[in-house]
Amino acid sequence: MTALVAEAAGPGITLQDGGRHGYLRYGITAAGPMDPLMHATANRAAGNPFDATAIEVSTGGLTVTAEGGPLGIAMVSRSFRIDLDGVALPDAVALTLEPGRTLTVRAGPTGAWGYLAVQGRIDVAPVLGSTATHTRSGLGGLDGRGLAAGDRLPVAEARPGEVSPHRLIAPWLDRDPKEVRVVLGPQGDYFAPDQIHAFLAGPWTVSPRGDRMACFLDGTPLKHAKGHDIVSDGVAMGAIQVPGNGLPIILMADRQSTGGYPKIATVIGPDLGRLAQAQGGTQLSFRSVSVAEAVAARRAERDALRDPVPRDPVVRTNFASDFLLGLNLVDGVTDGRS
Repeated sequence: MTALVAEAAGPGITLQDGGRHGYLRYGITAAGPMDPLMHATANRAAGNPFDATAIEVSTGGLTVTAEGGPLGIAMVSRSFRIDLDGVALPDAVALTLEPGRTLTVRAGPTGAWGYLAVQGRIDVAPVLGSTATHTRSGLGGLDGRGLAAGDRLPVAEARPGEVSPHRLIAPWLDRDPKEVRVVLGPQGDYFAPDQIHAFLAGPWTVSPRGDRMACFLDGTPLKHAKGHDIVSDGVAMGAIQVPGNGLPIILMADRQSTGGYPKIATVIGPDLGRLAQAQGGTQLSFRSVSVAEAVAARRAERDALRDPVPRDPVVRTNFASDFLLGLNLVDGVTDGRS
């Protein structure tokens, strides 16, 4: 069977599908992609279902090759450095990876996550109906662990992609992380109005301590009006807890299933990826929206992916290519005296 082989893999690289839903009451969170919209875009560009299994690439970097036949690839990121056999490609690209060629992905100046989708199906066994990797509990993916050098990912129904690399045009991924939309509550009564205002205005700085479980914010601590403990209840992705130190913690894909700190707000679904892509040191503020506005934003996000992802051929700029070196570019030159 055709396979994608990891020649090198940094920390934090996992297999993720749309998530393991329906088990929160058993203490099992969904996992799934940190940036759901970018994950769906990569799959859409590869001709797969939106929630198909793809490789979530961290800033640790990834190098892959094809085995057994060509593989259609869609690699989508926000300014990651991508190259094929050392030739630079756009940060969002569709191509065919032939056996013997090497695709390398490295961190760029912005963005924290990228997604590599393969045309076909990455053939790993689902756990509780999902291949999403949750490393803390050891569920899904490759025995619940991250991708490592030497791993071989079989690809069922493999298909070659573009004959030459094509730049993927996805303007809906051009999202400014500096303002994140939230719905206030559900424990807004634990904070006085001036503290709600301070929370929204910020500015907050994204801490480099964040991971797939949570995003930590640094700034002026918030004060609680009714203490910093509540009876533990369920937490959604994007829930913003405020613990005793007053510094917000935003729960992400690998969050726990319950929490005992008051939640001042919840990040709306369409802005989760915007937040996830913010590297340490990024400054941001929040904007309160209604539930109706959040639903409208979600619908707009889905509408963006109804049509195929637009693409343009990549213009080659490698003038030392074997193709050009094989051409007789000066045939027919004369001395100009005839």
